[in-house]
Amino acid sequence: MEYAQTLLGLLPGGSRRTPGLKDLLNAASTYLPSEQVERIRLAAEFGAQAHKGQKRKTGEPYITHPVATAEILVSLRVDADTIIAAILHDIIEDTPIAKEDLATQFGDAVADLVDGVTKLDQIYFKSKEEAQAESFRKMLLAMVRDLRVILVKLADRLHNMRTIEGVSLPRRRAISRETLDIYAPLAERLGLYNLKLELESLGFQALYPQRHRVLDRALRRARGNQKEFLIKIAAQLLASLNNVGINATVETREKHLYSIYQKMLRKRSSLADIVDVYGLRVMVNDPDNCYRALGIAHSVYRPMPARFKDYIAIPRVNGYQSLHTTLFGPNGVPLEVQIRTKDMHLIAESGIAAHWKYKSGDVTEQSEQTRARQWLNSLVAMQETGSSEEFLESIRVDLFPDKVYVFTPKGKILRLPRGSTIVDFAYAVHTDVGNHCVAAKVDRHLTPLRSILRNGQTIEIVTSKDAMPNPSWTTFVVSAKASAAIRQYLKTLRRSDAIKLGQRLVNKALSEFNVLLKDVAPEILENAARELGMVGSDDLFAKVGLGERLAPLIARKLLPKPQTSSEIENSSTPLAIAGTEGLMVSYARCCFALPGDEILAHLSSGRGIIVHRESCANVADYRKHPEKWIAITWADNIVQSFSAELRIVVANKMGVLAAVAAAIAETKTNIDHVELQERDPKTSILVFEIKVSDRQHLAKILRVIRHMPTVLKITRSIATRTRDE
Repeated sequence: MEYAQTLLGLLPGGSRRTPGLKDLLNAASTYLPSEQVERIRLAAEFGAQAHKGQKRKTGEPYITHPVATAEILVSLRVDADTIIAAILHDIIEDTPIAKEDLATQFGDAVADLVDGVTKLDQIYFKSKEEAQAESFRKMLLAMVRDLRVILVKLADRLHNMRTIEGVSLPRRRAISRETLDIYAPLAERLGLYNLKLELESLGFQALYPQRHRVLDRALRRARGNQKEFLIKIAAQLLASLNNVGINATVETREKHLYSIYQKMLRKRSSLADIVDVYGLRVMVNDPDNCYRALGIAHSVYRPMPARFKDYIAIPRVNGYQSLHTTLFGPNGVPLEVQIRTKDMHLIAESGIAAHWKYKSGDVTEQSEQTRARQWLNSLVAMQETGSSEEFLESIRVDLFPDKVYVFTPKGKILRLPRGSTIVDFAYAVHTDVGNHCVAAKVDRHLTPLRSILRNGQTIEIVTSKDAMPNPSWTTFVVSAKASAAIRQYLKTLRRSDAIKLGQRLVNKALSEFNVLLKDVAPEILENAARELGMVGSDDLFAKVGLGERLAPLIARKLLPKPQTSSEIENSSTPLAIAGTEGLMVSYARCCFALPGDEILAHLSSGRGIIVHRESCANVADYRKHPEKWIAITWADNIVQSFSAELRIVVANKMGVLAAVAAAIAETKTNIDHVELQERDPKTSILVFEIKVSDRQHLAKILRVIRHMPTVLKITRSIATRTRDE
């Protein structure tokens, strides 16, 4: 320990960038008992000895970094285990010391925390991006077990950003981009506001140094006498509050530089157009006085219309609560005022860390911690749906603050990402609701599932036990939960549907020889699968259902005796389909087959059966390969919606599109897509994609539209050239 003591002795009093051990122990002793402070000192000596001879790129002894990381956490007044884990957080990765050694020396809790923030440098990845994503995946899943993992990780990142000038320029930019994209939003999501602000400030300065300098200079010039101006307003507001008996404190505040930059980008405006650069924060004793203080503030200065937000009644997802209002100050200068209680302010500044204040070793579960844990638990399901990169992208989307607040029919408030659709809402209610939703009512009016939600709407989801997710939903959902749930469902469904379809195709091929699949012995099925390099009969049927193996050839292997190829012919009994076969039966979009149409189908490798109308222009190429064609027919009593496309030639008159759409809606038909194609100055072509049940339903719609005076011609679309199936 002599080296450790000598090294730590070089750091008696550090700076904000690299605090020393003395600073750390002094700060910890203000709220931790002496025995816990002693544990921290021993951990620092242990870490210094383990990192002996290692230096940072800045040239400092490596131990200065973990000590500085721990000091950041001490400022949040977290428990001793978290501080010790911060001091030792690079031990497993950078030294020969194993997790078991840490557990023996400092306990299982510390060892688990250190393991949670350890990177995956030992594992080989195909790309740098995959390694980064996998490391982040591990860290987030460790957070599910203990939220203190992210406290250590965020403090580690913050000190790295404070000393980032020691790394190369390309690496500096990559770290800064990751900080702004992932870590700062993550800190905000968990309510760690102070950490979020500094991470954003340092990331902005390192990634865009010139923009930071220009904006900072412009803000300094614009600031002028604003500080004195704000102090006078704060004194006036405080006096008004005291006059009515409200005990309050009023602080001046200035909008964060990166927040101003983001707002300028989002609104495409100049600094002069940003109205809430300066503001006041009012803190009172209880929520009732928050609303009373709001009334006083509005009586002192006029409120700006549509600039009031009540985050007390409807807290943000990270637990943040406050009233926000913008006032017209003296000379019409806009002034943002935040009003909150002291407890709300503690949560606003420290988030979940506010609940790790030392309490005799206890970590108490509070509402903000519970909220964070619920979100983190959803990551377990998310991470099963795809690659590490997909997982990281889902988290990146889900980290940014929720902006849309909507209601269930029972009045429960749900928070969804900005741009969320009805499908996102359905999955937010429950995964089963999302998987089986078929329609929705927004404020009691039927609305398409892809409609974007707005604040204050009430949404009612209509479900059906026979419904399932549509693959097209993944093109418009924005929430990570909805996207992950849809992919997972379709991934599972695809295989089960393929197996069922494969069984039907093989059974149909066997029926030509008066043999049924149920009569084939299981061992024969298993042997056939092994001969073809597959694992079991389910794998065999799945390959057939996906179109990767031909059913007649498989049937020949299952027959009691070998058959000649001349005996293997297409079945005279068509395969009946009902439109509900899932992903393994799809309907070509070039001709939009409907029940009642003459149809045929071909096998597409990896996609199963593709259904066309017999009159479709695109079937000519496939007819050259008769072995891939399947005779099919419609099943009886089909209850399913199918897509159809109408091409309508109309006179160019005002409101004609709305009139045609209204006429279609009156027939209780849903419109999926509309396209307007201008043909000449007098006429236009409207292309409607609609949902119908069969040819009779379509004929009814055609009759209604034909009688409209502005409609010159209407036809049902059919391909004259190849289109996507």
